[in-house]
Amino acid sequence: MSLWIKICGSTSLEDARLAGEAGADAVGFVFAPSPRRVTPAQVAAITPHLPANVEKIGVFVNAGLDEIYSTVHMCGLTGVQLHSEAGPGVPGRLRERLGRGLRILRVVHFGAGAAEQITQHTRNRDVDGVLVDSRTPTAVGGTGVTFDWGSASAIFSQNAEARKRLIAAGGLRPENVAEAILTLQPWGVDVASGVESEPGKKDPEKLRAFVAKARAAAQE
Repeated sequence: MSLWIKICGSTSLEDARLAGEAGADAVGFVFAPSPRRVTPAQVAAITPHLPANVEKIGVFVNAGLDEIYSTVHMCGLTGVQLHSEAGPGVPGRLRERLGRGLRILRVVHFGAGAAEQITQHTRNRDVDGVLVDSRTPTAVGGTGVTFDWGSASAIFSQNAEARKRLIAAGGLRPENVAEAILTLQPWGVDVASGVESEPGKKDPEKLRAFVAKARAAAQE
């Protein structure tokens, strides 16, 4: 299978370039309260120096449409990741304004009601993928905590369409990404804290190992 890999929480050109050089498909920039938060101005100075084949995904939590529009344009983003209370009509409105070329991801936190939310999003033709993450009382992402992969495997495998569009996140790191891929068979994986030396700073050895082990597991 071909696996999509996103390295999230990049805060510098050095780290974003590192992700691309290691073979990641996408880098993520967090425009929300987080140890990895960046400003549109910071990201606008980074993205022109990244390879065209590396996707640039903006992570938004409860952001207004105008804020998303302006950030996508200013930063040259190729995708957005929507957390929290973005209503079902938001992807369609983004699609109308920003076009079919924008990758739109929705986030679902694994737990009660996750299966229904995932089904809703995968049926939305304006949503390109659903990122299944863990959640803690103080963080909506970048938690470093895994969810129950065994319980989630049925959701990931329930139908071919969902399986193609589901991205596993939450607590992934070089030591466990292969197990996650073999258990869940996701379309993609997303990592932030699991490849850091400290919040907001990537560890080159961990990042390269994560991508290599994820690619190897996807070939099994």
